This record gives sequence, structure tokens and C-alpha cells, in this order.
Amino acid sequence: MEILSYTRQPKEDIIYGKRMAYSMHLAYRGEDGKFHPYHHNEGILYARALQNPEDGTLDARSLKRPWLFEMKEGGYGVLAVRTGAEGEADLASDGCVLFFASRDLVHYEEKGLCRLQEDGVVAEVRCTYDAGEKAYRICWKTEAGKWMEGVGEFREYAWESAPKDTLPRPDSVQETEEPVIPVPSFAPAELEEIEGVVPCNTVEVSEETGAYLSKKLLVPICIGMTLSKEGPFHSVEELKTVKAVASYSDGTKVERKIDWEETAEGDNRVVRGRVHQEHFPNPFAQYRADPVCMYRDGKYYFIATNDADDNHTLYMRCADTLEGILTAKEELFLDSETYPGIGGLLWAPEFHEVDGKLYVFHAATSGEFYHEESRVRKLREGGDPICKEDWSAPVMVVKKDGSPLCEEGKVISLDMTTIDYEGKTYVMWSQRQFLPVDQGAWLYLAQIDEKEPWKLLTDPVCIAKPEYGWENNHTYVVEGPYALEKNGQLMITYAAAAVDATYTVGLLKPVMGSDILNPENWSKSNYPLMSSASVEGEYGTGHNSYVTDENGLVWNFYHMRAGVDGPRSSAARRTHFDIDGEPMLDVTEERDLPEEFRTVEARIL
Repeated sequence: MEILSYTRQPKEDIIYGKRMAYSMHLAYRGEDGKFHPYHHNEGILYARALQNPEDGTLDARSLKRPWLFEMKEGGYGVLAVRTGAEGEADLASDGCVLFFASRDLVHYEEKGLCRLQEDGVVAEVRCTYDAGEKAYRICWKTEAGKWMEGVGEFREYAWESAPKDTLPRPDSVQETEEPVIPVPSFAPAELEEIEGVVPCNTVEVSEETGAYLSKKLLVPICIGMTLSKEGPFHSVEELKTVKAVASYSDGTKVERKIDWEETAEGDNRVVRGRVHQEHFPNPFAQYRADPVCMYRDGKYYFIATNDADDNHTLYMRCADTLEGILTAKEELFLDSETYPGIGGLLWAPEFHEVDGKLYVFHAATSGEFYHEESRVRKLREGGDPICKEDWSAPVMVVKKDGSPLCEEGKVISLDMTTIDYEGKTYVMWSQRQFLPVDQGAWLYLAQIDEKEPWKLLTDPVCIAKPEYGWENNHTYVVEGPYALEKNGQLMITYAAAAVDATYTVGLLKPVMGSDILNPENWSKSNYPLMSSASVEGEYGTGHNSYVTDENGLVWNFYHMRAGVDGPRSSAARRTHFDIDGEPMLDVTEERDLPEEFRTVEARIL
């Protein structure tokens, strides 16, 4: 399979600006001879921001001219020109290009800067492995338009992520009249399926690698439906134990409940059923952001940030079915007048059970935005979650020494969520330092006291920063973390960038069995799982959470905007898990369960 590496022409900044366009995108050549984009024509690989050692602030970077090539030891390399955030020259990488390594073209590691010349901007770079030389042949264009070439080696021991460190410079560097490595040419028809394409080069990959790319970076669709047991069956009661098994184009399968039709008794008859599917019109609740749904004791509870009154109240819904929350009555949970120190900006409420007790974690301020802090409310023993009087007064989260988590007026905390890991309970939250300098919002982690979950047992550690273009678009923010587990793997999805149409969702994963308070044991996805590019008509998708329904299906609740400038509003759809068990958040109901597969039949003897 032939894979194309490219960047894109930027569009309107709110739609697909430079920090998104100046990243490596991938496309595959289809049977029609045309290239078709992966991942909604959105970037797969982004340059990492630099951090100012003096004050901790981040300085975003982008990339251009990503050249994809095979590595001699297997896998792939990418050399790219690093630029400033908006595509301008990057003086911090003078004379160098960025080097990435990948085993499968889905996961990448930024290895560092490869020095090609003493100084000056590198305008373009190309690379290939020369079996005869047993080295990599590299050619590049200088700022003055001259072509240079040399041979070199990407030594494993020299791979460093720190921008100041560089990989070895090529040997035998000399000027050439023409680049020794040609660039492919494309007919316009070959690229017409890719909006804004700026092509770079292509590589041939194995069928196995091509299949993996398609399964990870294309939205799957249901392609068939079978029954979990072979018939015929002997009774209606036996039939009730049967599930529908949906098969998807990515090779995964999902079991689903069947709603069997009532039929008259009789032998040797065909019974029809409908594969069960809740339907959520998106959005289903306007002016409700940061939505969270809980299934507890046979009921569903829904709570979200209330944008309709400038975040001065929080309301809860309760229903007997998941779909029932669409029309359930809203009951007041918290307002900005009842309790001292709770003045407004009631944000991101979340249900969490800790040590068998139910809590709601949320953020509030004593007055100003710069005093926003994480707080916790506890449900009394035997209390009804929908009854606000059954909840304790909000308690502020404190450090292990009892002091406030953040210094009011200088640092804020919000979006606190719980994580169960190896018998211990942790919290992760978003924290933003404004003074003495605005560092942006970072994600922090600490263990908590399960008896008093508003108390930290360990010092906070930073797990993630808004390093990539899709995380720092319009503002440097990562927030809204939420835990999800699949096949024994803990995962955290989180929101990133500005809370506008550029809002996105990313993925963090720890090495299981490791110390999760060590940031080095965490990895981050190179690209967003969900964004305005994911589903047509949904903008600024982000701050999501998960609930497992009574049938074992996992649902993704998130907020979105029905238009670029539309209000933040709640939406939901089933979470699909890919071949690696990672969440896919862009599988719409139409793809998840097409009408042609919604009806099933079984025979009863």
C-alpha cells in the first residue's frame, strides 16, 4: 500500500488554523488510484512545544515538509522542518530538522533535532536509506535555495528529546546542483479527495501496516449482525439469553441486547427482534457543558455545567433508562447562594464513588475567576442523589499538610476526577498558574485519602502539558480528565485547547504496573481522538466522560456546539473500542448500527 505524507493549507483559524494544518497528515492510495485521507484529513503527528526554563511557560511549535522514510532496522522515520507555532522560522532549531521514529505510522516518538548545517534555516529535507553505503542519504535545501547532501546514521544512543541536544550531523556534506533524492509528482486527480493538501512524499508499506493504519485511523462501520448462539431455540425464555453480535469493518465485534417481538405461542415459528439502540439527538441538552452520567442502583443520573445562567447553578436529572434522561425533570443540586464561599462559576460536576460512598466533585469560586478551586460534596448514608438536602456542604480540596490545593488569586484548580489503580484512589485535575506568569492549564495527579477524599496523601505531580498544536490552539490548556478502563488498561481522555470550536479530546495511558505518580510512566496520543473534524456539524467537541449502561455498553458523554458560535451543549454516543482496546469517539449511530442490520430473526421449535 502506498502512503502519502502531507501538510495542509490553513483555513479560517477557528476551523483549521495553522497549528493544525502544519502537522504531518497521512493518506492512502485507494483502488481508484486516488489518495484518501486518514483521520478526517486531520494531522497525525505534531511538533512538541518548548518550555521556558525561567518561568515554565510553553512556546508552541509546528512542522512543515515532513519526509517519511523506512528505517534500516524496521519501522519508519520522519524528518521535518520545525517552525514557530504559526509556520514562521524557528530560530531555536537553526541548522537542524526534527527527527521522529515510529514502529507503525500511528505511534511516534520525537527523538530530537538532527543538525544538518552550522546555522541558517533548513527549508526542506529528504532522506532515504542507502543499502550500498549502509547509511542514510540526506539532502536538504538551505535558506538561500542551495541543495546539500550527505550520509549519516541515526544512532540509538544519540536519540534525545531535549531540543538542545542534536543527533549526529551527516558526513561528507557537499553542495549539489539538484537534489539526489527525487520528490514524487502527482496528477491533480490523484489528490482531489484531500482538501488543502500540500504533498510531501510517499512510502510503500506492507499489507499488515496498511491494514493497521486503516483500522486505527478510519471510522469503522457495522458490516454484519449474527446471534451469539446458534438456533433453533426451544423457548422464548431461552431466546432472551441470546445477544446480537455486531461485526465492524475494523475487525472488532460488539454484543448488544435484542428487543424480541411478542409472538403467539406455537411450534416451529420465526421470531423477529430489533437490536437495542438508544437514540440521542445531538445535542440533547443546550447550554449544558461538561456532562457526566452515572448508573447506580438501577437508575441513571445526569449532571452538567449550566451555561444558561452564567454557571450559578447545577441541576441533576434522574431516569429509569439511559434514554430517559432526555426528558427527565431537572432538580437543583447546588447554587451560588446557599453556602458561604460558594459565589459562582460552578463548573464540571462529576459523580464518583469512593470507598462505597457517593461524592460529587466540582469546582467553585468564592467570588472571582482567579479563586476557582476544586470542592467535594458527600451524599449522606441512605440519601437520595436527586435530593440536594441529602448532600453535604462543599468541602475544599486540600494538600497533605492541610493547606489549600492552590493559592487563591494566583492559581486555580478545576475538573477534578477520580482514578482507581492497584487498590488505591487518585485524583487528577486541571491546574492553571496565572501569577507571576500565566503558564496555561496542566494536568496534575495525587493519591487521596479514601475516607476523606478531599484530602491529598501525596504531593501533586504534573502528568501532562499542552505541548501539541491541537492542545494549545488559541490557549495553552489541558483539562477535563476522565478515567476509562478496557482489558486491564487504564486510560485517561482529556480536553485540550480553547473552549471554542477548536476544543479537542486527547488520550493518556500509563504503563500498567508502574508508579503512576511518575510522569515518565505515562504516554500521550500524538493526535486528538475527537475534534471539530470528527463528525460533520459538531464543533468544539470536548470535556467528555463515560458511563456503562445496564447492557454493558460504554457511552461517551461530551459537549459540542451545533455551529461554530453555538452554545456548549451536551451530546452522547456509544464508545467504540478499536483493535487495541482504545476508545473511538467518532462512530456515529448511523455507522454504529445501520438500519439494514437492526432486525434479526430466530426460530423456536
